[in-house]
Amino acid sequence: MRSHLLNDTTAEQYRRSVTEGIERVAAKLAATDRPFTGVTVDTLAPAIDAIDLDKPLLDTGAVLDELEDVYLRDAVYFHHPRYLAHLNCPVVIPAVLGEAILSAVNSSLDTWDQSAGGTLIERKLIDWTTARIGLGPAADGVFTSGGTQSNLQALLLAREEAKTDSFAKLRIFASEVSHFSVKKSAKLLGLSPDSVVTIPVDQNKRMQTVALAHELERCRAAGLAPMAVVATAGTTDFGSIDPLPEIAELCAQYDTWMHVDAAYGCGLLASVKYRGRIDGIERADSVTVDYHKSFFQPVSSSAVLVRDAATLRHATYHADYLNPKRMVQERIPNQVDKSLQTTRRFDALKLWVTLRTMGADGIGQLFDEVCDLAVEGWKILAADPRYDVVVEPTLSTLVFRYIPAAVTDPAEIDRANLYARKALFASGDAVVAGTKVGGRHYLKFTLLNPETTTEDITAVLDLIAGHAEQYLGESLDRAS
Repeated sequence: MRSHLLNDTTAEQYRRSVTEGIERVAAKLAATDRPFTGVTVDTLAPAIDAIDLDKPLLDTGAVLDELEDVYLRDAVYFHHPRYLAHLNCPVVIPAVLGEAILSAVNSSLDTWDQSAGGTLIERKLIDWTTARIGLGPAADGVFTSGGTQSNLQALLLAREEAKTDSFAKLRIFASEVSHFSVKKSAKLLGLSPDSVVTIPVDQNKRMQTVALAHELERCRAAGLAPMAVVATAGTTDFGSIDPLPEIAELCAQYDTWMHVDAAYGCGLLASVKYRGRIDGIERADSVTVDYHKSFFQPVSSSAVLVRDAATLRHATYHADYLNPKRMVQERIPNQVDKSLQTTRRFDALKLWVTLRTMGADGIGQLFDEVCDLAVEGWKILAADPRYDVVVEPTLSTLVFRYIPAAVTDPAEIDRANLYARKALFASGDAVVAGTKVGGRHYLKFTLLNPETTTEDITAVLDLIAGHAEQYLGESLDRAS
């Protein structure tokens, strides 16, 4: 079995095996004519359950044949222009090249003696990102597994920096459409169930700063400690951006940590046209970015950035076998000193290869294209009497609801929209997401593929309407 170890004696086998795999995937991408096959759990699960993992196939070709049946054939392909569901972007080829390199070399980014140049490349990208944000010369950060981990670490730092000796007094302020990881982080950080104060949003789904000011004052008057305000730059459901300058002013007034969750909206850092939409982000104490959402990177590629590098000390622990304290005096850079993770992939390499190949403007132009597409999609929806669209897009998300002309029961309309989404997914012709607005079921386009066109949007809207009408017709038949 040593013949399967990647080393100097197996380099040619490595080349052949990886090339065979790449050729399979390339052929699949070239032949994919819809984002999904519509396979069901009940169909696919038995095939996977029947595989005996204790009986290897002993041949790469046979393994790839089997993989075709249990994965590649039925995978959800984000590169297809009619995948319009979640915050999953198609990936750029330079990033995939970086992924292949980092997997083979397998550097671990926790310590210098496991990564060498990888440490410096990651630090350079952190510096590049903090400069794009405008956090200042003392800024720093570290790559993470995703926005949830980035938000957790940012709120950990905010908790440790808070001016109170009682966790029970700590309060976090976030809008009603902020990411669920804010509440999850509060629980993981040992805060009370009522520690997250929900702030209402306006008609554009942006945090109401008047309500935030009221809650901050109420918190202080009650002898509680405002630990952090989480402003969102690109909400998951609506792509809305909270009023960052006004929130920054309130955070300064109440001496409160300002965290900006820009997991989605970070693409504006490279935007050629729309960078101004996140003005005020430079005043944050910490920022979450997900390159795997709007920089067209493979999962995972994320980072948490801070204004003051000294605050990262709250994540620092020294182990004699790994990063003893003497290394600090010797100026040996160990990324584990500022990370919640120990062993960690060299995910930064994907972004490095992308920037060195395409440049920041190249990434930004792609993100600008999907933002422009969302505006055109909003116009289509606003002009279509079959649909109610919630809000004009700030980024690239559209939330809407099919409204039949002859049905007025909101619950029945809910069921029609749910049915249409499920039926569309089962057909494999397109994939859309769903959410709730005001307790009612809505559908959602998350437009992250520059290859998607207005013709795709129109076609998918027609498909949705067709499925909804079919459901309503059958419903009337059952009722009669």
